[in-house]
Amino acid sequence: METDLTILKLSFFLGLVVVVSCSQAPAPWNPSMRMHPVTCDQYECPTYKLVEAGYGYEIRMYNSAVWMSTDPIPSPSMTQGTKTGFHRLFRYILGDNKSKTKLNMTAPVITQTTPGKSVYTVSFYIPKKNQQTPPLADDLHVESWKPTYVAIRQFSGYVTDDLAIKEAVALMDSLKGTVWKFHIEKSKGNSPDYLVADYNPPFQTTARVNEIMVPFDM
Repeated sequence: METDLTILKLSFFLGLVVVVSCSQAPAPWNPSMRMHPVTCDQYECPTYKLVEAGYGYEIRMYNSAVWMSTDPIPSPSMTQGTKTGFHRLFRYILGDNKSKTKLNMTAPVITQTTPGKSVYTVSFYIPKKNQQTPPLADDLHVESWKPTYVAIRQFSGYVTDDLAIKEAVALMDSLKGTVWKFHIEKSKGNSPDYLVADYNPPFQTTARVNEIMVPFDM
């Protein structure tokens, strides 16, 4: 009887340990919890195949895509550089280009960031119907993506310089020990350029989705 009571107490204690441990553990990065940018229900977004959903990261294979990009923009901050670039690209889609062609709005707007440098390139995804012959502009240039592997980390809220840096570091940390980190460092170095993708208009205050993107070669 005493032995049975001891076993019962031990089982109860172990059960409490499991419950407490589970309550303190961080929630794993679950593919079913991936944030879907609602903007992509309204506007065209680049397409991709999900290759792997890991703890704090995703690996995607993006299909071929065409972007219109600014020249490098010197700026004291990424957010200011993004604003400057977006204003130019917005005029571009409204018809401020050589053929006076208007384009549909798409998402996301991406900003290329190089660690340690205050120069930024901002890009707009060209709609599929315009990708064969995108309208040209003197102060913008076309960038074509072949099918491309991209490491991704999502985060919410409004993008700031400090938050983008923090999330970029977290993405690279989450990739430690994976074959993906090996290929990123082999093709892009230890401190690779990264893209900050903003899917949302400034007036959207909830359900905002942003991404850190690191393209790499396999």
